[in-house]
Amino acid sequence: MQEGTVKWSDRTLRWYARAAGVGYLAIIATGIFAEFFVRSGLVVRGDASTTAANIRASEMLFRSGIASEFVMLASDVFVALALYVVFCSVNRAAAMLAAFFRLAHASIVGVNILNMYVPLLLVRDAAALGGFDAAEREGLALLLLETHGFGYVIGLVFFGVHCAILGYLVVRSDFVPRVLGFLLMLAAAGYLVDSFARALLPDYAAVEAVFTAAVFGPAFVAELSFALWLLIKGGSLGTDAPPSGGDSVEAGSAS
Repeated sequence: MQEGTVKWSDRTLRWYARAAGVGYLAIIATGIFAEFFVRSGLVVRGDASTTAANIRASEMLFRSGIASEFVMLASDVFVALALYVVFCSVNRAAAMLAAFFRLAHASIVGVNILNMYVPLLLVRDAAALGGFDAAEREGLALLLLETHGFGYVIGLVFFGVHCAILGYLVVRSDFVPRVLGFLLMLAAAGYLVDSFARALLPDYAAVEAVFTAAVFGPAFVAELSFALWLLIKGGSLGTDAPPSGGDSVEAGSAS
């Protein structure tokens, strides 16, 4: 069956490229805030009492972390659409598959926010679980917060596949530097290797620092570079980027 492609107007393509850049930067900023300024600062591994005390003492900061995940979730959904618009002229099926994997990741992120919100209820409301004493509630809160980390890892499996397909689309295109595509593929490999290592290695904690440095450093560079390229160079994109073949469908411009 012949593959169809979509050919957007210049105005639409440029608007969505820049919007994807803005959305991507919002994801990066809110993700860094939620992880490094909220969870890393308040959650103490293996110490439920201190974690609960930290959350009670900095409740607004903790709530801000939850709110930042709302922003990250909404931005992820929009970026999935925007990147589809930008790259569907390269390969519509691949662009759609990339969008689906990113939306699957966003769905997991959305459900995973419960593992931030419920602990807040447990540490500040004694009536949340009337049959449990304070120590038990705090222990359950810490367990859920640690479960949030595992939910994040599950989401990265789908996000890693998204990055691999996106990297392929970038390499196949003739309007984005190919090096960004290879960087995204490298990030994808890192995400997938790290996620499976967490699942398969009983002593993963012993090598976690190595994985974190080897995976998330390059991934940060890849995604930030791609986001900045979309924001800065996206305004110069046009429909002169040739489709990969097949029938094209003209789309109206974004207002």
